[in-house]
Amino acid sequence: MATIYSSPFPHCSSIISTTRRSVNKTDISLLPAAASHFTRRDFPRTRVAVSLPAGNIINADYLETEFSGRAHGVTFTQISDSCVVRMALESGSVANILLPSGLITSYKAEMWHGGVVEILHTSVSQGEEEEEEDGSAVIQGGVSVAVDCYNDQGLSWSPKTWAFHQLKGSPKEDFIQVELMSKNTEANVEIKHIVTLKQYCLKSEINIFNHNTLPLRMSGSVLGHLTVSTPEATYAVGLQHSDFFNRPPFSTDYGIIPPGFGKRKNQTSTNFWDPAGIVGIFSRSGTRNAAEKAEGESEDEIEGEETDNYKCLIDEMSKIYRHAPRDITIIDRGRRNSVIVGREGFKEVYMLSPGSRHDSYGKYAYICIGQAAVLEPIVVESQGEWRGVHRLHNPNT
Repeated sequence: MATIYSSPFPHCSSIISTTRRSVNKTDISLLPAAASHFTRRDFPRTRVAVSLPAGNIINADYLETEFSGRAHGVTFTQISDSCVVRMALESGSVANILLPSGLITSYKAEMWHGGVVEILHTSVSQGEEEEEEDGSAVIQGGVSVAVDCYNDQGLSWSPKTWAFHQLKGSPKEDFIQVELMSKNTEANVEIKHIVTLKQYCLKSEINIFNHNTLPLRMSGSVLGHLTVSTPEATYAVGLQHSDFFNRPPFSTDYGIIPPGFGKRKNQTSTNFWDPAGIVGIFSRSGTRNAAEKAEGESEDEIEGEETDNYKCLIDEMSKIYRHAPRDITIIDRGRRNSVIVGREGFKEVYMLSPGSRHDSYGKYAYICIGQAAVLEPIVVESQGEWRGVHRLHNPNT
């Protein structure tokens, strides 16, 4: 598999469909000029491909006719079986959403120097394996919803495809809101993913509606990949005195994990940190229960309390924080900007840093931070609902 690195994603034509059969080798022209070089992909990961049910192909022409136009600030572009939803404000802030995956692939925010800068980190890869004869492309990074819903009746459901539900706001109102929906009709569960673009903020809101007669448990996270110059020039502000638990990287379709992440020197066997050993130690949500300890690890190596309020992210890390503040600031000295990451509803914060051993401004120059329910799942009572928010605020104007 060849890898194309692209950060930023400047326009909807830069987005490659996540459908396995949607992008062939002749469609590489859709990529931005900055992403025209190829390197060998040297690490295993889950393929980002969605098999759409018959008759469920998204019709961008219909959405364009119904909702598009300058008054709405939204355009819809068909790329094979997928659709790129582009939200744009008059101030210059722009966000792109890919359907049916629901992946937010780009967020360009207005900056102090008068221009706009890409906040999210995204990577596109082109398939080369023999079984991938169509050369379909995959995409990772951005902001994604990775949650699993389950109950005592054996329900285990993760929303994988999202339908466009409704549109609110306009550039004149200084906000645009796109509402997506995913349903499990047999289990009587539905989830709304509401993406709101404002002049200084991009908000991802998750609403879970449990119409079942039994309580519903939800585990997982809303994961965001922030592009940075390099982790050694990046700092997290506000984590002091927060309890943390070392955990393997989240195994999701859209997460970016560097090759050999967490592998210790002279390590020959699979252990707690080796991505190859992740399978089997996770709960339903793809994350491990806090009470479970990795074999051979001491309590001190797994749990601790953050002592640094201005934490440099130079070291390789994958942690879940409890008792963290609702707002955490990520400062990148190399790019001379910062992002305030906020949460509502979620009680935990997940953070991954690839460390400083990778190239600056390259594929692994990012920080993954998300709002999580991993150590303690969220319980949604029968006929109840729950709301959680992952917010990216731009203070750089």
